[in-house]
Amino acid sequence: MAIPHKVDADHPALPGHFPGHPIVPGVVILDLILADFYARAGVRAAGVKRMKFSRPLAPGEEFVVTWDDAQKNGARFSVKVGGEMLASGQLALA
Repeated sequence: MAIPHKVDADHPALPGHFPGHPIVPGVVILDLILADFYARAGVRAAGVKRMKFSRPLAPGEEFVVTWDDAQKNGARFSVKVGGEMLASGQLALA
């Protein structure tokens, strides 16, 4: 089951990113993706093999991470806001 995530407008990484048009830094989104993987798989990822952002994320927007079955070469994921792609990538497994 996919759990929705969001970054609140008072998150400490947001001031200055960017004044007048705040967007959530990619590293904050990645941190939530890694936490989602840990909650699902019970193990930590060894790293990020690849990641592509398709659009910015505004504070307060909910997103959902979906996972393909983990394979020897990594765990593939996609991140969507509603039906729109936010990011996709692959985690390296230990």
